[in-house]
Amino acid sequence: MAAADLSSANMVGRVLRASTRGFTCGTQSNKVGDRHDFGAFVSAPIANDDSVQVVGLIYAVEIKDDMLVSELVMAEAVNSSILRDQRENRMVPLEISVLSIGYLYRQTIVHSLPPRPPMTLSPVELCTTEVVYAFTQRLDFLPLALNASEVPSDDLLGAAIRYAARAYPENEEYGFLVRCGREIARLLSHDLKRLEHVLALIRPLNGARNNR
Repeated sequence: MAAADLSSANMVGRVLRASTRGFTCGTQSNKVGDRHDFGAFVSAPIANDDSVQVVGLIYAVEIKDDMLVSELVMAEAVNSSILRDQRENRMVPLEISVLSIGYLYRQTIVHSLPPRPPMTLSPVELCTTEVVYAFTQRLDFLPLALNASEVPSDDLLGAAIRYAARAYPENEEYGFLVRCGREIARLLSHDLKRLEHVLALIRPLNGARNNR
């Protein structure tokens, strides 16, 4: 099988380190784009089994520095050509952290942690609209995001729900948001302050679909 191309439209990066709870992948900072957005749904094959794909949410994106960057930020003035070269040509690493929220086994969707993490250098790709739509038909992934202590869970959940809503036809989008709101209200019925915050994050914006 041919190696996945980092320049392909859905390629996010390659796995650097991983556990069943999540993984970190890397790519070049000059490749950053909307496929690296906070809350995006991504997938990667688990170790030694391409038939099982971990599904996760991007919860952190970090552009690393190096000695040259450290020197440039201290300079009083930087030539525009140097800045352009730094941003477009140099191999500055970008690290993307992902929270596992389920996995795909052939045609079956499981909303639980995967049996194994991905292997180092496995390709990480953006989930297709069809996968996001199918994965979010059931909302069993919401507790995994809400209860993840190592991530900004409330903001991540809000971003993920808004991201997933874009996978729905226009006549289904509002219904999906309402379903999510009701499930979150059930899960957070003991914490009204947090519930109010999360519901505010997923409230649809007027004209949001037309502005995409």
